[in-house]
Amino acid sequence: MILTSFLFVAMTGIVRHLGSDMPAMEAAFIRYFLGCLLIAPLFFKNRPKSFEPGILKLYGIRGFVHGIGVILWFYAMARIPIAEVTAIGYVAPIFVTLGAAIFLGEKLRIRRIMGVGCGFVGALIILRPGFQEINLGQLAQLCATPLFASSFLIAKRLTDTQNPSFIVGMLSIGCTITLLPGAIYQWRTPTVEEISWLSLTAVFATIGHVTLTKAFQAAPITVTQPLGFLQLVWAALLGILVFNEALDPFVFAGGGLIIAATSYISHREMQASRDTARLEKARLSEL
Repeated sequence: MILTSFLFVAMTGIVRHLGSDMPAMEAAFIRYFLGCLLIAPLFFKNRPKSFEPGILKLYGIRGFVHGIGVILWFYAMARIPIAEVTAIGYVAPIFVTLGAAIFLGEKLRIRRIMGVGCGFVGALIILRPGFQEINLGQLAQLCATPLFASSFLIAKRLTDTQNPSFIVGMLSIGCTITLLPGAIYQWRTPTVEEISWLSLTAVFATIGHVTLTKAFQAAPITVTQPLGFLQLVWAALLGILVFNEALDPFVFAGGGLIIAATSYISHREMQASRDTARLEKARLSEL
């Protein structure tokens, strides 16, 4: 998960460097198309001989929602500071918690509700509605966040039975198909330099998705998610050192509150899991 945070920030820096000259849909399409080519050898090597019912549907849904989220993320990345994009993205675990309660039947107790509420307050501190104009870049990233949260939930479900390389390959294929119509509509011939940068983006992002999927496979999301918060540190340093972006105290205050809220939720999840395991062990010993 720590390696994933480095890789995703490297990808973020490249997209920021490319700016808004290239349409977001086209840039995202090229990145995922190249990602398909990179992951192809491992994809075919690890493809399953058969699928359990409903798995292909999950792959399709994940590819679509992630693809839409990527368009919004590319759009936001070219228009607002790297640290702000990263901080708003930290609302994702809040949506993961809500999604787990709504779609996976997990109980949403009062402490988890308080954690979710604090996370959304953190997002409001970053956006400051009523005190500043909320721009399209901020709205795009805010809309992308629940889509990525949905993608993470599906990825966690898929790691129960599927190979990480195959999961990443199917994500690349799904996103490429989702992005194709918009890319054709907005297409302009990219320069050699743009293709080179997007190729590097595809390398970082593809490896990052592999390490992220392996992290999901190795441990619960509630254990791995807090380590992803290091991404805000790397993003802020990159913005300051490379792009001369000023440190916004509201971004860090809101980001800190979101990190505190999601860390608390993670702690409660781990504690609840241990309590459940302890009760199950006690019940089995009685039998």
